[in-house]
Amino acid sequence: METVIGMAPIVLLFVVFYFLLIRPQQKQQKKRQEMLSSLKKGNKVVTIGGFYGIIKELREEDLTLKIGDNIDVRMTRLSIDRILEEE
Repeated sequence: METVIGMAPIVLLFVVFYFLLIRPQQKQQKKRQEMLSSLKKGNKVVTIGGFYGIIKELREEDLTLKIGDNIDVRMTRLSIDRILEEE
């Protein structure tokens, strides 16, 4: 009985960590994965490095991003930070 009472703070700490750290991070990862899988040609995006561009070509693991006149950059899908909404 005393060991159960002694373990209660550890279990409580794990529950708190789960709801404050682990669960929100899993939700954020799922949302990012959905965003990366929904990329399509013509999307305006921002990369992790801060480049703004338009997706010119998509492949399985990478894409070609047009960042200026006659300037195309090939990068991985993981380097996309967010999709800019059309206004």
